[in-house]
Amino acid sequence: MVDCGIYVNGQRLPGKYTHGAALEKVRGVDYSDHKTFVWIGLHEPDEHQMQAVADVFHLHPLAVEDAIHAHQRPKLERYDDTLFLVLKTVNYVPHESVTLAHEIVETGEIMVFVGPDFVVTVRHGDHTGLAGVRKAMEDEQSHLKLGPYSVMHAIADHVVDSYREVTQLMECDIDDIEEDAFSTRNTDIAQIYMLKREVVELRRAVAPLTAALHRLVTENKDLISKEVVRYFRDVSDHQVQAAEQINSYDEMLSSLVQAELAKVGMQQNTDMRKISAWVAIAAVPTMIAGIYGMNFEHMPELEWTWGYPAVLTLMFSVCLVLYRTFRHNHWL
Repeated sequence: MVDCGIYVNGQRLPGKYTHGAALEKVRGVDYSDHKTFVWIGLHEPDEHQMQAVADVFHLHPLAVEDAIHAHQRPKLERYDDTLFLVLKTVNYVPHESVTLAHEIVETGEIMVFVGPDFVVTVRHGDHTGLAGVRKAMEDEQSHLKLGPYSVMHAIADHVVDSYREVTQLMECDIDDIEEDAFSTRNTDIAQIYMLKREVVELRRAVAPLTAALHRLVTENKDLISKEVVRYFRDVSDHQVQAAEQINSYDEMLSSLVQAELAKVGMQQNTDMRKISAWVAIAAVPTMIAGIYGMNFEHMPELEWTWGYPAVLTLMFSVCLVLYRTFRHNHWL
């Protein structure tokens, strides 16, 4: 357990609590409103630790299993009056050059359980910290006053903002690989495939969240206040923008792969033309030398003093004419 806090009208109560004591305090005291809740943060809990929390907050076993094992797609599930939201987090891995990088995007997960008076967050991954989100909400108490679903919104907003940041950083990598692909240098197609693989991983983290956020704002209005729904719609818009940008990256990289394959084909055609031109030039002296190498007795110019230099001059002249012709036609 990373943190456990009790919030009343946007303010955090002082003191440290266990998850059981915190929930007992929230439910055992009449605060005369419904904006009192407990927020518990967990980081990569094992089965025993997660089950202890699940027993206190009556979390559904299927959701608990997902929270323990992770590797889930972004999704939203409802269990009675509890919502379970799975978010895939992404982090940009700094590197000097895209041609030297082996990994550009790393992923993690955040699971959020939200009930009438509690929020339980389960994180997987080293870059999924929510301490900044918690501190920002505690500093801006007006958002916390909206209740536990405002925490779910803040976490979703934080994750979606990271999507937009990573997509902007990846745009520089794609611009670099595109510049290399259309320059005079030959681009290693393996680097394009590597970047495309990273974009696909990013798309798998971002795209499924579209349906989850849509269900969140359309099918759960009995749980979420209108004000929080408005905030979620804004997050949904930003997520769609990020997803569309990632799709455009994927299409661009597919085009770059096709362009690189076309460059390879054109280079092969150029090489074959050069080889064919040199073979045609070499065929002339080969043919003449082959004829005079047959050792027949009655052949032209065999007894002529200038026969040998004349044949060499003829070979050279024909080869020169062929060479200039191929050069003029850009075959050489």
